[in-house]
Amino acid sequence: MPEHQQNRKVQRLKPHRLGALVVVAMALYSSAGSATEIEQSMFSFSGFGTVGVTHSSEKNADFVNSFFQPNGAGMSRSWSTDLDSRIGGQVSANFNNQLSAVVQIIAEQQWDNSYTPIVEWANVKYAITPDFSVRVGRIALPTFLTSDSRKVGYTMPWVRPPLEVYQQLPVTKNDGVDATYRFRIGNVSNSITGLAGKLNIMIPDGTPSGVFMKSKAMNIVDVIEYGALTLQAAYLHAKLTIPKVMDIPVPELSQVGDNAPFELMQAGVSYDPGNWFIMGECAKSRFELTGNKFNWYVSSGWRLGKFTPYVTYAKLKQITDPSPIPIALPAGQKSASIGLRWDAMKDISVKLQYDRINLDENSVGSLIPGPSFQPGGKLNVVSAVVDFVF
Repeated sequence: MPEHQQNRKVQRLKPHRLGALVVVAMALYSSAGSATEIEQSMFSFSGFGTVGVTHSSEKNADFVNSFFQPNGAGMSRSWSTDLDSRIGGQVSANFNNQLSAVVQIIAEQQWDNSYTPIVEWANVKYAITPDFSVRVGRIALPTFLTSDSRKVGYTMPWVRPPLEVYQQLPVTKNDGVDATYRFRIGNVSNSITGLAGKLNIMIPDGTPSGVFMKSKAMNIVDVIEYGALTLQAAYLHAKLTIPKVMDIPVPELSQVGDNAPFELMQAGVSYDPGNWFIMGECAKSRFELTGNKFNWYVSSGWRLGKFTPYVTYAKLKQITDPSPIPIALPAGQKSASIGLRWDAMKDISVKLQYDRINLDENSVGSLIPGPSFQPGGKLNVVSAVVDFVF
């Protein structure tokens, strides 16, 4: 676990981070203009972003959006602008009815506390038939209901997807190949996707070098759609190689760091007839280093003109303790959230969200603990974001 200095004063977004976002934004707008000037029928551009701020009442641990973030709100600073802020752009190319390609670039807080732009997607798609296609390159992991739009805050009702579920698989992409087959029975559409590939990942650990990890993953997802109803089931199997863990002179740990198996099984349902929505997901993960977990959430909201109030309840249960040596503490927690989305103008939404988080006994929950943190307890999190697309 990373170590942090305690109780630092409130900080604004550092100039070099803000500058990085501005540079990326200018580049994306420039790309949009260039794409328009070429062939609108072949190329298209879309951009998206979020500017947000989050406060946590826990002063001895950091509340983070992802374990890839080295710090967050609470201990490092009372108010953080890093958790949800990002900007991205996507260029799509349709060469003909069968061949297409997409590149998506995102700038957001990285493991080393920088805002270095990264390639989120970069793949080529070939439609063998209208219902059977293959993609090669960097592809989104389709494990959750909002996987394809997980980074695009404007498409979601919440400030962020429920962490109890989504934080269990912070990896959002994979380098490899996938295939999707779709068939219909009456008004029911069923799409089955299989994916295989690998990815090199960096994770913060409080040192300048971070933790390097290799992942090899296979993912299969079945999505059924019938009108406003969407059902999904997914299975992911990965093998993780973590050299820093392998180098620990303890046989039990060094073995766990070598091709350690990780499994996640997911089921999700969403019903959205237009004026209101209700959705939920559950997932069970198995990983020896951090222990097995079961997590779920249910969320509902009502659209009243430009306003969408919503509520969410989520729970993360630690089934087995981290092993063989507890270098990670149990992570059980439950949270109740209320929020409001305001579609202030075309392509811009403003969201406010309050989370009441209760940590299980001897648990760190979804927090990054500091040296003075006492497991268990409760905390309050307040978030405000502006989401936009262009």
